[in-house]
Amino acid sequence: MSKIKEVLQKRILVLDGAMGTMLQQYNFTEEDFRGERFKDYPSSLKGNNDLLSLTQPKAIAEIHAKYFEAGADIVETNTFSGTTIAMADYDMEDLVYELNFESAKIAKQVADKFTKANPEKPRFVAGSIGPTNKTASLSPDVNRPEYRAITFNELRMAYKQQVEALIDGGVDMLLVETIFDTLNAKAALFAIEEVKEERNIDIPIMVSGTITDASGRTLSGQTVEAFLTSISHIPLLSVGFNCALGAQQLKPYLQRLSNETEFFTSAHPNAGLPNAFGEYDESPKQMQQYIEDYLKDGIINIIGGCCGTSPDHIKAIADVAKKYEPRKMVIGV
Repeated sequence: MSKIKEVLQKRILVLDGAMGTMLQQYNFTEEDFRGERFKDYPSSLKGNNDLLSLTQPKAIAEIHAKYFEAGADIVETNTFSGTTIAMADYDMEDLVYELNFESAKIAKQVADKFTKANPEKPRFVAGSIGPTNKTASLSPDVNRPEYRAITFNELRMAYKQQVEALIDGGVDMLLVETIFDTLNAKAALFAIEEVKEERNIDIPIMVSGTITDASGRTLSGQTVEAFLTSISHIPLLSVGFNCALGAQQLKPYLQRLSNETEFFTSAHPNAGLPNAFGEYDESPKQMQQYIEDYLKDGIINIIGGCCGTSPDHIKAIADVAKKYEPRKMVIGV
């Protein structure tokens, strides 16, 4: 914790870009997803990107290395869907511990290699904890507004298993990200605090929400300020936003967040908004210009990319981030 905080006070840290965008370039088939171990598995497995940490570990390591080469200080583990809740789609709930442990191990090995080569620029691994595909605050059935597809306790137990495996695999921090429902995030944070207490450890926690549209709210209806208030009882390393919007659209919300919090701030926006085919067209140069506005205004401590971003985007971001001082902490807000 102290090592990361020390670095953050000196410079802006760069987070990696999208994992999915990079994996698409490999054009993996159903057979590639299955590998030898799962060749007779009864369910279809194509699209289960987290599984590739077991069946195509070399590709996952290559992607982490490309982001580090581009200038990233932190890479995220390939565990965005690494809970029993999300893995139920593939009937792979039993593999959750192994998926998270192996993903963390792969990322940590690559990070250690880069740190060893350049000790002046230590590299870190963030354990990626996604939102799951269920929401604790909203009903999936319009005719039954009181119904919930998941309980807080079920979420807590699922997150706890993921957190334990990520820590055992060697992550330096935990990143609860793409939060569309703060109640889900609170279950994840509760689980992390439980693990910290049981193991008598301290591990930095990053929290990153998602502003879903121009209303400036999360999917479960919270404003920037309400979201911040809901999670600020936990001692966090950073709080920020990612996904849904591009860097240009995200800026006003980051500005508000920066004004209100005494935590470090983070952002990993998409490469613009998706086009009619769901693809992201914003070039590294364009994204760099929008992000430079964040840096000029001193509103950010950790910056990276989400959907549609590649090592080229991260290189452009890292190049411009070097020129600016990190956001100054607001003490006693």
